[in-house]
Amino acid sequence: MTEAARGISEDVLALGLGLLLFVLALAGIAGVDLLGWGVTTSVWNDLGKALAPVSKSYAGISGVGALLATYLVLLVLLTVGAVALKRDAKSFAVRFSVVFALSYLSWIAGSYANLAAVTPADLQKFGLTWSLRLTAEGGYLIALVVGLVIANFLPRFAEWLNEAIRPELYIKIAIVILGGFVAITAAEKFSFASTLLLRGIAAIVEAYLIYWAVVYYVARKWFGFNREWAAPLASGISICGVAASIATGSAIRARPAIPILVSSLVVVFAVVEVLILPLLAQTYLSNEPLVAAAWLGLAVKTDGAAVASGAIAESLILAKAAAQGIHYQPGWILGTAATVKVFIDIFIGVWAFLLAYIWTNHINRQETDKARASEIWARFPKFIIGFVITFAVVLFAVWWAPELTAKVKAASVEANNFRVIFFLFTFFSIGVQSNFSKLWEDGIGKLVGVYVLSLFGFVIWVGLLISWIFFAGVKPPLVTG
Repeated sequence: MTEAARGISEDVLALGLGLLLFVLALAGIAGVDLLGWGVTTSVWNDLGKALAPVSKSYAGISGVGALLATYLVLLVLLTVGAVALKRDAKSFAVRFSVVFALSYLSWIAGSYANLAAVTPADLQKFGLTWSLRLTAEGGYLIALVVGLVIANFLPRFAEWLNEAIRPELYIKIAIVILGGFVAITAAEKFSFASTLLLRGIAAIVEAYLIYWAVVYYVARKWFGFNREWAAPLASGISICGVAASIATGSAIRARPAIPILVSSLVVVFAVVEVLILPLLAQTYLSNEPLVAAAWLGLAVKTDGAAVASGAIAESLILAKAAAQGIHYQPGWILGTAATVKVFIDIFIGVWAFLLAYIWTNHINRQETDKARASEIWARFPKFIIGFVITFAVVLFAVWWAPELTAKVKAASVEANNFRVIFFLFTFFSIGVQSNFSKLWEDGIGKLVGVYVLSLFGFVIWVGLLISWIFFAGVKPPLVTG
């Protein structure tokens, strides 16, 4: 089938839909709230209080009303997108409705307090004595598990859903929106960023050169993966998990299933890290709180989980320090973890371009310079352009007009709310596509082996070493007065 017959590419569609949602969110800067009706889910132990519109401007809408509005708008947008991809509109719409329902029910379940409450303050707020501390991102894991159950026990249902199972489209839209959220985090943490500039540069070198090269080598030489598998796996373990593996897969023209499988592992292992690493930080690094913070920012491979790890570690370390009569200012541990993570996120687009260049000129080399240039552009993930645009627009707006920061942040939060929903669709879709018998044939066991060996045998400990080199002896300011 020709490209014209297929319609526009997923890359271009993701770029368009992601930018559309971003532009609608930015209308809030002019006082026009166009996305505030979007549904958001809070950590809950009373189901009636779980759902609400993301903006207080729409406080008159019930949580169920916000959920219905979100469903209808996304149904229209994505059905139009399906038509642009030359898919059957009715077939897609019916199946997407089921995908939306099962995915968002998973998110609601994942936000239950005994699963998602993180800090001691959260436990106190909900009157809990225990929590699995999965954070709200546990909802991604539940969506993945629901999808896996469908794929492996209800294969006919999985096949029926297939028309709306579009993990690459969903994740690419999410990455376009992610740029603005990363930018507002960078702008808010600018004092951290300027203080941590040297550490941030070291983090980039570490993740993109040292980590990536080692994981790629391990995957190729020790586990026998070809380049198509090794590159997305190296990016997923070394850089920013889901976003990096998807961008890498697009840049090197890997089969879609490969970065999607890597992404599923990223989420599972991020949850494991959230449960383990903050406790290790409290036990062994309470006297070096910023070493702990930088370590978590490097080691945990999804943005939400990295920030959650920083929040858990901050609450644990501040409490332990207070018991010793030391009262650090809150925010520095969490801010350091978030800033280090942001430094790494920012360079996803640059890395995708470099990989497209390397694969075109040295691995799949063409005959002429002209061909190489066009092939680099063809390989370059177009949705990364959207990530760069949203990042640049938000960062420029905040620096050019600091008085607009609050409005820009509110707009970014509303856009990011949709990023979360598209991530949710992604992991449900990954599950539905993951039949274990086929995964085993594709080498999922070896994939897990590379991930475990690289992450727990190398990445975490090298990250700790470099964090110690740059942050040993550096303390957060003390509370005064």
